[in-house]
Amino acid sequence: MSKLPERFGCQVFNDKVMQERLPKETYKALKKTIEDGAHLDITVANVVAHAMKEWAVEQGATHYTHWFQPMTGITAEKHDSFISPVKGGAVILTFSGKELIKGEPDASSFPSGGLRATFEARGYTAWDPTSYAFVKDKTLYIPTAFCSYTGDVLDKKTPLLRSMEAISKQAVRILRLFGNTQVQNVVPTVGPEQEYFLIDKSVYDRRPDLQFTGRTLLGNPPPKGQELEDHYFGAIKPRVAAYMADLDEELWKLGVLAKTEHNEAAPAQHELAPIFSTNNIATDHNQLTMEMMKQVASRHGMVCLLHEKPFAGVNGSGKHNNWSLTTDTGVNLLDPGTTPYENAQFLLFLCAVIKAVDDYQDLLRLSVASAGNDQRLGGYEAPPAIVSMFLGSDLMGVLEALEAKSPYDGGVEATMELGADVLPTFPKDTTDRNRTSPFAFTGNKFEFRMLGSSFSIAGPNIIINTIVAEELDQLATRLEKAEDFTKELNHVIRKVIREHKRIIFNGNGYDESWVREAEKRGLLNLRCAPDALPHMTDPKNIALFVKHKVFSEAEVRSRTEIMLENYCKVIRIEGLTLRDMLRRDVLPAVMEFSRGLAQSAGLKKALAGDIDRSYEETLLRKVSSLASALYEKSEALASALDREQPADMEQAAHYCHDEILRLMDEARVVADQLEAMVGSKYWPYPTYGEMLFSIKE
Repeated sequence: MSKLPERFGCQVFNDKVMQERLPKETYKALKKTIEDGAHLDITVANVVAHAMKEWAVEQGATHYTHWFQPMTGITAEKHDSFISPVKGGAVILTFSGKELIKGEPDASSFPSGGLRATFEARGYTAWDPTSYAFVKDKTLYIPTAFCSYTGDVLDKKTPLLRSMEAISKQAVRILRLFGNTQVQNVVPTVGPEQEYFLIDKSVYDRRPDLQFTGRTLLGNPPPKGQELEDHYFGAIKPRVAAYMADLDEELWKLGVLAKTEHNEAAPAQHELAPIFSTNNIATDHNQLTMEMMKQVASRHGMVCLLHEKPFAGVNGSGKHNNWSLTTDTGVNLLDPGTTPYENAQFLLFLCAVIKAVDDYQDLLRLSVASAGNDQRLGGYEAPPAIVSMFLGSDLMGVLEALEAKSPYDGGVEATMELGADVLPTFPKDTTDRNRTSPFAFTGNKFEFRMLGSSFSIAGPNIIINTIVAEELDQLATRLEKAEDFTKELNHVIRKVIREHKRIIFNGNGYDESWVREAEKRGLLNLRCAPDALPHMTDPKNIALFVKHKVFSEAEVRSRTEIMLENYCKVIRIEGLTLRDMLRRDVLPAVMEFSRGLAQSAGLKKALAGDIDRSYEETLLRKVSSLASALYEKSEALASALDREQPADMEQAAHYCHDEILRLMDEARVVADQLEAMVGSKYWPYPTYGEMLFSIKE
């Protein structure tokens, strides 16, 4: 196969393959399950399983796996072969509907936040027919959900599917109010832009901090970083271009809509952006993308870094979550439209999002909270930790005119009532983009820019879907009771604008004045993950998730525990890694360098007699002073790591942030000063300059 359209999706058991290989009645039954959520009969499952197995074997598969997304943030899989014994010591290849529908991995070793004890091992995976199966590495991958023996959800896919159902239900209610009886389903779509770094494997192999933590815990800035702005959108080096071509090929075969690739702002940083897909499929595809990025990099003698801030002093890596709502008839509900009907409908959905972001700032912030993202947020084009929205001057002008019942000077002279032509010529992208805005409207979608590059996009999209579903529910309930729909619609929209416009900010999110302004507006400033994560269990948030059947209260509490525990584990791993680097490598290297200085200084005195302090002696005093300070810092860090931490996970997280991370930062400052003084042949690790510019051609 030489043509791209023929190669695309060739390893996917997609709709085209199903139509070709399944009997018509079986195909219809499966489509009904996929589109309407109808129960899948075991006899239908058996036929699907057989066809899927036959197709997979033709693709070279010998095994199958239920591929799921536990709370580790990555994917998990257990492989079983298709072989089944028969008489005479032979085997046949079989795969039943029961094996397709349900698997049974051990659930005891996955994060459960207290939902499961270690001895309670049984867990189940259940086939998700809305996401296509695919073949990779001679294995049939079957996307699945994952739950415990008691039915408690232990994965990210199940609540994502629940949140998609919740927002669809409420969006359809709104559309019915506008007389739309055709739409049966509304799907949240997303296009996650993925940023990443590529460095040569030879330098990676000599950096234990990158190997254990994904980021550099030490490193003096190089003479040249990104200040010349010569890397962003620059010519792609041949070695990187070959990697990107190989990556595209692998992703296309798996049906991933990889579309755009370019150099990012920092040296060695790049980006890949896909075409929009449904939340569920986009989440699966992004997990595949991250996995393939690493695999393909290895083939090319490189390492792909997905940490949010692998290098201090240059841009970190985010994952811009471009979110929208699309009907099953193909209409984007966040497209402003060109008719009064479309204008009014768009403005109501827009107001639902505005209200959701304001009412649930805490949930949006905690959905992107992690130890890695704490290093990134607030600088170098990453949004600040304060959640706000960017709408641009034109759309903001429309809202202000609506609130004031006044003419809009952007082209519409009529009084701003929703029965009139409110946005008759409102084009897409009429305003600049705001790269410091956490949640920006960009023409027909919202770009949630706060996600870290290593994140599963499931968590943030669960939050967005659920909070918007709640606001749509409130608006629909009110409008359904109205005697005069148009009058009440105008009243509702004005009320939302008046009460929630504080969340809209079109200025510079990095300006210190914005921090003060946000405080005056009553916006939350949750500076770090330990500040943000406990808000998951606020009563209003538990009530939200339970109401829309996205999480049970126990599941909410378990996820909070898991996220706090993960934060503590990450910080402790970083602290232990830095402690070992300082003790075993940095301090001995400084001692060796100092010994050479002392010998040289002594030799000069012996030869020249009584002379003024030599260069070696002056440098030795500086290095010795810094070495003593670094030793003290490293011992303080070691003591903090050895100290018994609080049993309460929230307190433990604050201890990790306030004590361990603080001591790590203090030690780094001293170590980086030493790196700038110690001779390169003594320093034990590749420098920032060597790493960031390790791909030379």
